[in-house]
Amino acid sequence: MSILDRVAQLRAAGRDVISLCAGEPEGGAPPDVAAAAIDAHRAGDLGYTSALGPRELREAVAGHYHRWYGLDLTEADVAITTGSSGAFQLAFLAAFEPGDRVALASPGYPAYRNILTALGCQVVDIPCGVAERFQPTPELLAAAHARAPLAGLVLASPANPTGTMVHRDELAALTTWCDAHGVRLVSDEIYHGITYPADPTAPDARGVSAWESSRTGVVVSSFSKYWGMTGWRLGWMLLPADLREAIDALAGNLALCPPVPAARAALAAFSEDSYAAADARVADLASTRAQLLDLVPSLGWGPVAPADGAFYLYAGLGEALGRYPDAVAWCRALLEEQGVALVPGIDFDPTGGAGFVRLSFGAGTQAVTSAIQRIQAFQAGDGAARRA
Repeated sequence: MSILDRVAQLRAAGRDVISLCAGEPEGGAPPDVAAAAIDAHRAGDLGYTSALGPRELREAVAGHYHRWYGLDLTEADVAITTGSSGAFQLAFLAAFEPGDRVALASPGYPAYRNILTALGCQVVDIPCGVAERFQPTPELLAAAHARAPLAGLVLASPANPTGTMVHRDELAALTTWCDAHGVRLVSDEIYHGITYPADPTAPDARGVSAWESSRTGVVVSSFSKYWGMTGWRLGWMLLPADLREAIDALAGNLALCPPVPAARAALAAFSEDSYAAADARVADLASTRAQLLDLVPSLGWGPVAPADGAFYLYAGLGEALGRYPDAVAWCRALLEEQGVALVPGIDFDPTGGAGFVRLSFGAGTQAVTSAIQRIQAFQAGDGAARRA
């Protein structure tokens, strides 16, 4: 966030800055959703809904799971939330008690850690590197569980910051392990649909849901990424039967209900045109990703996480770190000298991320290509300074 603040300062001073920080795709909501928002405001029916959101939207989300995953759900399985952030708060409050040990893959999304810590839970880092494709395994969980029992696991596929995914058999192994050991799985699936499979027609091309192998875990998703509705603050979760009553009660106390204008408009996200618009955005992201992966070898970075999905490249700087003590200093210098903003890896991995950066390619091909050129110039200049 300090880097984003500095980006705003530099732009206010007239600097040309390319920001590849935000987890936000270009383009905004599909046209059908934008039009539905106008209609919702004109209709004026924007009073409170039930705590878990409008019934018709919950039914539409259930239908989405049949369309993408072949799952038969009802509206009772779904809660609409104030973004995925609201879903994580509700899930963690309902599923865990203060002092519970909850496992997180490291590197991983920092808000998991921060919310759990604020609620008094003990975060258990599971270091996941190249050998594990930056994803947890039953063997790693078993080792952590043997040291002291785990109460939960937060899993993300595709993951932020790495973009890596767990395959169907791997996810089934994780859900089986969690069920066998009484560990509550919270599956972050907000980047489903933004994937780059070798076979786009494969059954799991858009991602595999944890509920395809077990319904004991909580599934969290959102309208923010695939549909580009970041500022609408609307997400959802799939509710295990034993947590429904608690989550309903908590939702009514914490937020009364999810944002009603966004919820009314979000019904249009499930139109054929909205799916088509979202898929077109993913095709653009795939093109940008392909060009980025072609350019990365010229930077000398490594290791590079396999960007299976989402719109991030997570990479070690290696020798490109040069004279800087860590990626925080490197990112600051890059921003000041070349006007390119990346996120240092320490935000995602407090112990092992000092030499890594995350680049978001959601800004599009032109921005990414220009940024890479500036990074090449920055690294060339740093190399010249070292030689001098």
